Amino acid sequence: MTKLQVAGFLDNSLSNGPGIRAVLFVAGCNHNCIGCHNKAMQDFGYGEEVPIVHILDRIKNNVPVIRGVTLSGGEPFEQAENLGKLARFIKNEGLDVWCYTGYTYEYIIDYLDKFKGWRDLLNNIDVLVDGKFEEDKASENLKYKGSSNQRIIDVKASILSQEVMLFENI
Repeated sequence: MTKLQVAGFLDNSLSNGPGIRAVLFVAGCNHNCIGCHNKAMQDFGYGEEVPIVHILDRIKNNVPVIRGVTLSGGEPFEQAENLGKLARFIKNEGLDVWCYTGYTYEYIIDYLDKFKGWRDLLNNIDVLVDGKFEEDKASENLKYKGSSNQRIIDVKASILSQEVMLFENI
């Protein structure tokens, strides 16, 4: 049974992407950003192991209230193989997928086939908020991101154009 190390789950949120969204927080992160607001979630053993079928059932119970699911953490790309499977199921439910990562889009593209599951996860993400949180660039006035260096990227458009395309529908 495919499982994820889950640090937390919100059935509905208005601050992790547009509309009402479910938010899955996964455990494990090596970025160690100064000022990280999810410091406890950096531990790869934090939270509990949960079968992805249970996560998907919980998401399905929120349809049609939610518009999509946001993957956060921790660092989602540290659990890319199993998150890619979950993201595919989420897309099949007609929901969009947002993902927060400390990696840059360019780094992900460069290492797409070097890390197991990265390609599958990226291909099932609609919007990627990329880049490490930088405390000196933080502002509460930024919509859907914590620091000004982070970008909100339209993944499908970026893959098609082979250059970073920012998500404009905010």
